[in-house]
Amino acid sequence: MIQHKEPLSSLAAPWDETLEPKNMSIVSKNLTLSEIDVTVQKDFALQDESGNFVGWVPYTTVVEQIFNYWKLSTAFYTNLLQAVDDAVTVVDPNGSIISWNPKAEELYQSSEEEIIGKPITDFFKEESVILMSTLKQKIGVIRKYNQPKPNVHVLINTLPVFIDDTIVGGISVERDISEIVKLNDGLATTTAYIQDLERQIETKHLDDPFHKIKGRSASLSTAIDLAKKVSKTDASVLITGESGVGKELFAQAIHKSSSRSDRPFIDINCGAIPAALFESELFGYEKGAFTGAIREGKKGKLDMAKGGSLFLDEIGEMPLDLQVKLLRVLQERQFYRVGGTQPIPFDVRIIAATNRNLEEMVEKGFFRQDLYYRLNVVSLNIPPLRERIEDIPELIQLFLKEFSVKYKKPVPALDPEVMYTFMHYPWTGNIRQLRNTIERLIILGDEEVILPSHLPDNFIKGIKPEITASSTSETASLPVSNEEEKIKFALTKTYGNKTAAAKMLGISRVTLYNKMKKYGIQSF
Repeated sequence: MIQHKEPLSSLAAPWDETLEPKNMSIVSKNLTLSEIDVTVQKDFALQDESGNFVGWVPYTTVVEQIFNYWKLSTAFYTNLLQAVDDAVTVVDPNGSIISWNPKAEELYQSSEEEIIGKPITDFFKEESVILMSTLKQKIGVIRKYNQPKPNVHVLINTLPVFIDDTIVGGISVERDISEIVKLNDGLATTTAYIQDLERQIETKHLDDPFHKIKGRSASLSTAIDLAKKVSKTDASVLITGESGVGKELFAQAIHKSSSRSDRPFIDINCGAIPAALFESELFGYEKGAFTGAIREGKKGKLDMAKGGSLFLDEIGEMPLDLQVKLLRVLQERQFYRVGGTQPIPFDVRIIAATNRNLEEMVEKGFFRQDLYYRLNVVSLNIPPLRERIEDIPELIQLFLKEFSVKYKKPVPALDPEVMYTFMHYPWTGNIRQLRNTIERLIILGDEEVILPSHLPDNFIKGIKPEITASSTSETASLPVSNEEEKIKFALTKTYGNKTAAAKMLGISRVTLYNKMKKYGIQSF
């Protein structure tokens, strides 16, 4: 830190009785360098609390010290402007630019030489310069979204600069978020395009919009049955479940199975959009709705989803102030664009999803209770993969075929031990993790059979020690004695996977089929 708060006494020489105080500026010994009046060009006589003279400081020493501090401050100031990875602009009280760092040059394609000393309004429209309103209103802003020029989007912080009570200028720091905005717009466009293509190529599946959800386990079937029931209504649905279980697939299926299926399905990830952009993304804005809104007004997600469904993914990440506004929309069935005065009717079915415990968030004050009850008309919990491991073989075959086609490779077989390992792995990332694991195996493997040695190094570590024991040792400790019961136990343990069951029993797959036929054991 640049020191300038030390007492003036630190520069003082001992008091000399030959000095004439009447020809000097008499000040307290505790006065700091920044507090003295240097316009009076006199030496300084220092007094203690009792009025005794305890030292003196030549005027030239004060000037020299101030000059040194000015050089030090300038050096730090210059290097700070170079080091900051955001655009920094400093203006005087009239709005003329006095500092313009390299990041500002890069962002606005204007060199320091051509912009320093000129009014900032020569380069930007005054209504798009938040720094000018900061000078006029003497109030700064924090993380405000702005569009100072076409195709330039920033989050801006501004502050007025005061000396005593007089405003001497202003400073702004702008973070470029143009790529984020463009990616978000592009994602929305691409998503809409993909959904349109899906509607065209999936005509054969119109009778079952839930066909993409794979698995036959009882817990998954229960979730699907509930989703099918609620899809016939306009009730709000809150889908809960761990990351990677397929919450968005359920949301899309509910929409496609509803009476709104011919209308848009619009999704918005509440955790991926900066808070400063969220309101305009959700509600849209009118032309000139805020400083910097140069282009024409923009439709929000609520507007785009008119007549259809809006999927609020990661609803637990929605800022509290936006939760209040969304609640008002749900209550009043109308909304306003940012800067708009005309109410827009709200005709959208809300489907929300989260991997967080909203009830716990409500208790801690991180999520509004009234909004929670509005969204949670019907709660749909998607079970994690570890609770429906009987679905794993079907999912594995599905992903093997998908990625074999994608990477132009033959569909490999799976060693029984690999299948057995997969079915006992915890899958904390659920179906997404399983899918990524299969893709990795297809990319890196060229063999006809996927063996345990092909699994990632850290994969086996995620399995409980008792599961990694050899199948032979597990067979030896089967809790039944007769052959028929052993076969039934092995089939139950491997969830009907006959190859894995045969390996556990230490017999061939053909032998297992023959013995199943002998004992009249039906397929699991």
